[in-house]
Amino acid sequence: MSNNQPANKGPVLSAPQATEAITQVRRLSDKQPTTFIGRFKENLQFVRGRGSLEISIVLAVLLIGYITASLISPAGFAFLNPNNLSGVISQSIPVLAILGLAAGILMIAGEFDLSLGPAITFNAIVFIKVSESAGLWAGILAGIASGVFIALVNGSIVVFTKIPSFIATLGMSFFWAGASIFVNGTTPAILTTSRDATMVFLFAQDFGSFRSQLVWLVIIGTIAYFFLHRHKLGNHMFAVGGNESAAEAISINPKKIKLIAFAIFGGLVGFASILIAVRTSSMQPGGSATQDFTLFAIAAAVVGGTSLNGGRGSVIGIIVGAALIELIRNGLLLGRAPGFYITLFVGITIVIASIFNKLMEGKAR
Repeated sequence: MSNNQPANKGPVLSAPQATEAITQVRRLSDKQPTTFIGRFKENLQFVRGRGSLEISIVLAVLLIGYITASLISPAGFAFLNPNNLSGVISQSIPVLAILGLAAGILMIAGEFDLSLGPAITFNAIVFIKVSESAGLWAGILAGIASGVFIALVNGSIVVFTKIPSFIATLGMSFFWAGASIFVNGTTPAILTTSRDATMVFLFAQDFGSFRSQLVWLVIIGTIAYFFLHRHKLGNHMFAVGGNESAAEAISINPKKIKLIAFAIFGGLVGFASILIAVRTSSMQPGGSATQDFTLFAIAAAVVGGTSLNGGRGSVIGIIVGAALIELIRNGLLLGRAPGFYITLFVGITIVIASIFNKLMEGKAR
């Protein structure tokens, strides 16, 4: 045998077999945990990586403090009063959490919509007027469709003109506030059919320990979780919000994804508008009564770990963030703090949460 002939070190693989071997070595599924403990650790890291774990710990500490204070002084701090729990847990938190999910999903895709408050007013007025004239189901469809329409108008301006969403939607917020006055006049829109049994059961029914709003939050939160964290479109939203150029390089259409995010935002805001309208039985045109919802919805998303720069956030974190904000608001009210303390708190909370999120992003990198 010639000395130049290579030694036989085993069977020679064909090109397809070699490719398959390399592919098998590089499979991501090989690194997935197979035990219960392994999957639990992975899920814990998933939650922590989006700030949900830390904010949940803060919420738990706050609840322990509230419960302790209420047990020590039931009259001075009536947190455990059934009426208070029903109002906060079953009404205030679900509405803010749904609005927070709307704002958060849009922020994950890299955009804002500052017309949320006036849009609530416009959607609620549409819902009330159509419900009064054409019935409940037509009113529900009209209210949600109104929200989607407003969001798509705003989104189209942002996507196709490339005007920053902060500026475009700020300007449109004044437009939709004026539009609500144009549609209804300056007098409040009154929902005279608010005592309709079907309407009450769907949107304001008291089941004893909880209300209909809490049921809707569970349903919407579950759908949002599987859509955002388990569906291809949800992954595309994270990709577009994180790096639009990189997402486009892998054949993701940023314009399409952002318009979908705006549409989802509008649908959720439209549905929340119905919950608010049924609860209050009226809506004052102009948007002044709902303007604070814009600030609080964005605050819920930011406190829950959603990045202001896009590409980062979680459904669980947003819901926990909304719960934390509403519980602190409730605590300030029970403690008889001046009303401006609430606004002061929200402003400081957004700044602190933004700093925390920035540190988390730096740690992730």
